Amino acid sequence: MVLVLAVGCAPSRSGSLGPAPSVAAPTTGVPTTTGAVPGGPATVASSAATATPAAGSSAPPPPSTGPVASSRPANLTLELWYVRDGRLVPTRRTRPATVATSRLALTELVAGPNPAEASTGLVTLLPAAEVSRIEAGVATVRLPEALDPDTARLREAQVVYTLTQFPTVRQVAFGTAAPAGRVDYADLLPAIVVTHPVIGDRVSSPVTVSGSADVFEATVSVRVRDAAGRQLATAFTTATCGTGCRGGYRVTVGYRLDREQPGTIEAYEVSAVDGSPTKLVSVPVTLAATR
Repeated sequence: MVLVLAVGCAPSRSGSLGPAPSVAAPTTGVPTTTGAVPGGPATVASSAATATPAAGSSAPPPPSTGPVASSRPANLTLELWYVRDGRLVPTRRTRPATVATSRLALTELVAGPNPAEASTGLVTLLPAAEVSRIEAGVATVRLPEALDPDTARLREAQVVYTLTQFPTVRQVAFGTAAPAGRVDYADLLPAIVVTHPVIGDRVSSPVTVSGSADVFEATVSVRVRDAAGRQLATAFTTATCGTGCRGGYRVTVGYRLDREQPGTIEAYEVSAVDGSPTKLVSVPVTLAATR
């Protein structure tokens, strides 16, 4: 009886034990999946992001177990090097992304130029090509034998310039030959190379023209022509090296045009003799109208 009365007469205590434990917010950097079924993992992650941890809690949040979206891009832009008049010319392709980038690049190289590129004289000299391995920055490639030595070098140059765009490839070995890089085929480049824009691009004003050049006093001139061949704008710049060495260049030129139409970007050297354009490179593009 004494025990019962002691318990029954104990003073009543009120208060809170703190908020109930909740799911901790996901760790930073985990993307939220959209379009998930309500109540699925994405919904839970979204709700957890707004939850307030218990006061005074110092325990680290549990590791996230929700889905992590892939950061790999959906598409891949490749730089391909074809041949025109015995010299290398770059262009580009955009294809669905793949981990086998070298194989994809050689497949596109063998397939050859598209109709717009072919109309400007671009060709491929590769009937076939296959990467057997890539090790320590060297890609080993098998090519069919070419009877003409000049054709053989151009074939190899197409492969070398195309594959060395990738960070995993610095040089290319053909069979048992010593590995070679871009510098070993630099003599097969034209005096002026335009890497941007490429044939078929749609450009807007101001358009940036870039590439490499080996020209007199390193001076590269650029102009924009409309569908009728009228000159819309000109500009010039200085490459990082010239007159016996190759350097990079980049110049921006603005133009005015009331409607979208086919046009041409031209890069050239001004003759020191009579001021005429020499070593000219023409790139057919679509010119967007200006406002």
